[in-house]
Amino acid sequence: MKVLGIYGSPRKNGNSDLLLQEALKGAQSMGAETQTIRSFDLKMSGCHECGACDKTGKCVVNDDMEEVYPKLVESEVIILASPMFFYGVTSSAKAVIDRCQALWNRRMIEKPPEKRKQYDSGRGYLIAVGATKGSNLFEGAQLVAKYFFDALDKSYEGGLLIKSVEGKNAILEKPEALKDAFDLGRKAVKGESFKT
Repeated sequence: MKVLGIYGSPRKNGNSDLLLQEALKGAQSMGAETQTIRSFDLKMSGCHECGACDKTGKCVVNDDMEEVYPKLVESEVIILASPMFFYGVTSSAKAVIDRCQALWNRRMIEKPPEKRKQYDSGRGYLIAVGATKGSNLFEGAQLVAKYFFDALDKSYEGGLLIKSVEGKNAILEKPEALKDAFDLGRKAVKGESFKT
């Protein structure tokens, strides 16, 4: 099984990165093959909304997303990890998501309407970390994640959502969160949902 981790943090080895690393270790412990994408390292633009993918399901913009599309399609599990920026995922993570309009169109072209409510390409999970305690802190990110995975023909199976974490490496003071991340990776490979 292929598991793809998408690092959405601009800070390498930040809190969401460390949690994603643990989740990928959990997936590896179940025999999964893992690979990663660091959204901030990609040389790419956001969606141009040019409409070129409407009829073909293929993006015509030639940049680093060309290397990302096959990984998104081939992976049976995707784990998106991001710190919360204004109650949403980071701009680089969102740029990757927005560029998946082409894959959304591909799904609409290839899948008949009566089969679009079922997900045949795998599962998606979200790891999100925020500094505040706001009751709605993760709502925006969860909606974005759900419809990102929908575009990829993957079901959204929940994730690890952690409030009140600020400062680099602060997550290391929460060993239970690191354990939960490892368990998320294991459950993802087993095809289970993950709720915190």
